[in-house]
Amino acid sequence: MLDEIRNYQRKIFNKNSFTYKRYFHHKINFNNRLTGIVGARGVGKTTFLIQYLKELDIPFVQKLYISADTLTIPSLFTVAENFSKEEGKVLVIDEIHKYKNFEIELKKIYDILDLQVIFSGSSALQIDHAKADLSRRAITHHVYGLSFREFLELNLNIILPSFTLDDILTNHVNITYTLLEQFNLRLQFREYLKSGYYPFYFEDKENYLLKLNETINTVIEVDIPSIFPIDYNNISNLKKLVRLVCESSPYTPNLKELLSKMNMGDNYKGLYKFLNYLHLAKVFNIVRANSKGDNIFTKPEKIYLNNTNLHFAYCNSFEMGTAREVFFASMLKESHPISIPNRGDFLIDNKYIFEVGGKNKGFKQIKDLPNSFVVADDIEIGSGNKIPLWLFGFLY
Repeated sequence: MLDEIRNYQRKIFNKNSFTYKRYFHHKINFNNRLTGIVGARGVGKTTFLIQYLKELDIPFVQKLYISADTLTIPSLFTVAENFSKEEGKVLVIDEIHKYKNFEIELKKIYDILDLQVIFSGSSALQIDHAKADLSRRAITHHVYGLSFREFLELNLNIILPSFTLDDILTNHVNITYTLLEQFNLRLQFREYLKSGYYPFYFEDKENYLLKLNETINTVIEVDIPSIFPIDYNNISNLKKLVRLVCESSPYTPNLKELLSKMNMGDNYKGLYKFLNYLHLAKVFNIVRANSKGDNIFTKPEKIYLNNTNLHFAYCNSFEMGTAREVFFASMLKESHPISIPNRGDFLIDNKYIFEVGGKNKGFKQIKDLPNSFVVADDIEIGSGNKIPLWLFGFLY
């Protein structure tokens, strides 16, 4: 059994030649015995795990990679136990959400075997603590698609620094002067908005949008039903929901209208669940009013697609005003709480208010508000509290 798995591992190792290190390479601490890596399909979880294992300075036989979606054996624990008996040290389990009752298996491995276990799963992965209390055992890290900074590093083969939000708010003029010496902003930023969020763009640029469309369909048709109790007949409703959000700019939901268009009667609870599934699977980015909290049965203030690439891959039309807000939200959400304020487009960290727009966007809508900023597209360098949109792509 292990021989077959190791042969698969060897092939995977040889096939993976991606050498670029994502932002989370140095953020994740693997000292914990049970570590989870979760993120949207296509953001590079598998590549990261293989890179980590290949570089791990222990003998090949002491590290093992298995993919739960290709596993034909009846028990993860059986594999782990056999691996442990052969002096195994580090076990990586990819796509764990494809394995039924994985929580029970992980708890057993953790409690009985002396192994370090790293698992990956869909961003929608919900560990069911009722099956096995992993909360005290597993440390879970959420990972995201390429930032604009990472895209530039890959596309131009250069090294660029990242900046904190505080850096950008207080020193954006000096930062932009330094950065703009190294690349053509306009061409690179437009390419990123269309194609730069998922690392597999660099494998096949020509067919990227087609592949991304297929990826999102797989998330809706395979990943979501494997995690949530959703009837197969409702998959078409999930797709319809995505198309309805595509048609808006940006989407402020009218729930009654949505229910009517989806032929769901007055099933508000069902609609809220569908919205939440797509949000957790990183197809949507749902942002609520600051006063309403994060309860899934609270009406969303805005529904965005998760990133700008999805607009090009999945929607029939594209509106630049929407893209600006989607980009801003997608760059901030990695490490900053986002909500919708009474005035302005976004409230970040429950402190800073941002109004997002084109180069002529002014301060009229946020006049006299403390800690308020205009984020403007189509400008290279800002001034005062007016900051170029692209610079927020350097937050990670």
